[in-house]
Amino acid sequence: MKNRFAFAALLALLTLTAATAQAQTAPAAGSAADEAAVKMVLTKYQQAVQKLDTTGTHRLFAPNSQVFESGGVEGTYRHYAEHHLGPELKEFSAFTFSDYKAAVQVDGPYAFATETYTYTINLKNGPQDKQAKAPVVRRGVATSVLRKNAAGQWQIMSTHSSARTPRPKK
Repeated sequence: MKNRFAFAALLALLTLTAATAQAQTAPAAGSAADEAAVKMVLTKYQQAVQKLDTTGTHRLFAPNSQVFESGGVEGTYRHYAEHHLGPELKEFSAFTFSDYKAAVQVDGPYAFATETYTYTINLKNGPQDKQAKAPVVRRGVATSVLRKNAAGQWQIMSTHSSARTPRPKK
């Protein structure tokens, strides 16, 4: 009887140990709701840029976020919005995205996003301009890392974007 009890206890211990090891090594998959919430953060940012207005967008970013753009280190999002993005948007009459696609992978409290898109910028005419400036068209890509904060909201921790002139279609 003692041997059976000892064997059953050992078997239970091995099963528990194996289950714990498997849980620790298995990636924590995100839910469809988390994926949708992450995509909504990206969409809200995209919509703000299209409206040429960054008001309130700082809430989409972690306070210590990092922004990297086309080979440059822009600092936190607040710095980027105040010293780069905001002043640029004031020079535009329109900013539109097209061919937009987003892929999101959620892993526990972190999410990894890749966005591809084409954007078109229409510049404002100055008093000296006799005709409209040609639109700026670029093919862009952005990768972002987001984290779910203590309040359960997804925020961008790091984002890196780059763009180039679209290649001619063959």
